[in-house]
Amino acid sequence: MKACNLIVVLLTLIAFASCTVSKDPQRTPLRALQKGTVTEDTSYAYSLPFDTNSTHRVVQGYFSPYSHKHRAAIDFKMKRGTRILAARSGVVVQVKSDGTRGGLKRKYLKEGNHIVIEHEDGARTSYWHLQPNGVNVKVGDSVREGQFIGLSGKTGYALFPHLHFSVSRRNNEGTWTQTGSRFRTSKGNLYLRPLRRYSFH
Repeated sequence: MKACNLIVVLLTLIAFASCTVSKDPQRTPLRALQKGTVTEDTSYAYSLPFDTNSTHRVVQGYFSPYSHKHRAAIDFKMKRGTRILAARSGVVVQVKSDGTRGGLKRKYLKEGNHIVIEHEDGARTSYWHLQPNGVNVKVGDSVREGQFIGLSGKTGYALFPHLHFSVSRRNNEGTWTQTGSRFRTSKGNLYLRPLRRYSFH
């Protein structure tokens, strides 16, 4: 294993070993869905947000102790410039592509290049840390599932290049809340687990 990959894996393992645990009420049911101790087949199953001939590792999952303590989000480890595909058809409602910096300092938060797509049922998918000028869509564009929308990078609050992906829904108070989601993978429709690699085939 390359040294840089080993460092990333070790940092992730340290994060998961942390005693800091989210108290979000979604955490326990999502963990059960990830492990397969509970199953469901009614929610929308999203496409993996990358090319069908590639495989990527999940380095952070839902409510992971490192930077996802309060987030139902997924981090896919990716090299800079990896093609990002829409996980579901919808309309682009937000983009940022002019961020140039990234790192583990709060000042970099505003630098995160991203795309947000709204879907027919009101859910929104978000794609973060895209490379500078790495957005291939604009607000108002209709995109189809599997369409090329951008390039991965390391802008914003990021330790290493990766894609931060999340699904959000508006709650009764009008606030957007992240939720867990299933993905279509080579092993079926799954809630993805940290430190595992996933592909279409």
